[in-house]
Amino acid sequence: MFGLGGKSFVPEKDIPDLAGKSGNTGLGKEAILQLAKHHPSRIFLAARTPSKGEAAVADIKKAVPDANITYLKLDLCSFRSILAAAQDFKSQSSRLDILMNNAGIMATPLAETEEGYESQFGTNHIGHALLTKQLLPTLLSTAEEEGSDVRVVNLTSEGHRLAPSQGIVFDDSTLKTYGPWARYGQSKLANILFTKEMASRYPSITSVAVHPGLILTDLYGPNQKTNILLRYGLRIAGPLFMASIQTGALNQLWAATGKKSEVSGGKYYTPIARESGGSSLAQKSDLAQQLWDWTEKELSGKGY
Repeated sequence: MFGLGGKSFVPEKDIPDLAGKSGNTGLGKEAILQLAKHHPSRIFLAARTPSKGEAAVADIKKAVPDANITYLKLDLCSFRSILAAAQDFKSQSSRLDILMNNAGIMATPLAETEEGYESQFGTNHIGHALLTKQLLPTLLSTAEEEGSDVRVVNLTSEGHRLAPSQGIVFDDSTLKTYGPWARYGQSKLANILFTKEMASRYPSITSVAVHPGLILTDLYGPNQKTNILLRYGLRIAGPLFMASIQTGALNQLWAATGKKSEVSGGKYYTPIARESGGSSLAQKSDLAQQLWDWTEKELSGKGY
């Protein structure tokens, strides 16, 4: 379920020249590094902690000295931070060809965002939805330009299959009674459903959801602190059964830069470039519309 396979994709030769294109990504250094090698006019790297974000930019520029990368401070747990980051971006660029919504948390202890939402659903879905909404006018105007190929890539997971049986628990107080993996599953299911509905509403933008595979990253950090079996299990078995960060970035790099004829809007892809229907809940168009409408109501109700 979490493995790698499918299409071969080698960033060095398969990512086309990106001259003239601009992108924003919350992913770690690997995806940015690979994109930077192909001459995009500019990349905006978003991260919550300035020291880490600026260090990532510096490291990438050591490998690609002429890369034009700008750090944006972004905390997806805060609507104020999301709005500020979007405004910062729009003050510097009128073009956005690729938006990668990659930031996220996984199976963390119960917590809340600044607005009071359960933290995983609030970060992985609501935060990304607000960021996308704020950047949507720029995405749409870029899509109107001749020769454009605008993409929105939402990072999800096969963990979406862990969502509650009804799919999305919209009542926040009820959602908070669920365990961490069910809450994580709901947030990842929401990523797929949001992608499906966005593609339907904005066909000029190619919006896709991707699963990176089972990747050994610091996403497991909070769980290793509280689960001794997971901590030592990852140390022993992780290198044997989990893919590297370099491999994990391939599916979303393909989704962002692969041939337009091969990347279909509204679809969910497992590594690499394999179209999947996902769970039965992920295929429910009515649930996708319900989630979109609920999200819009929540955001507009808070003035966004």
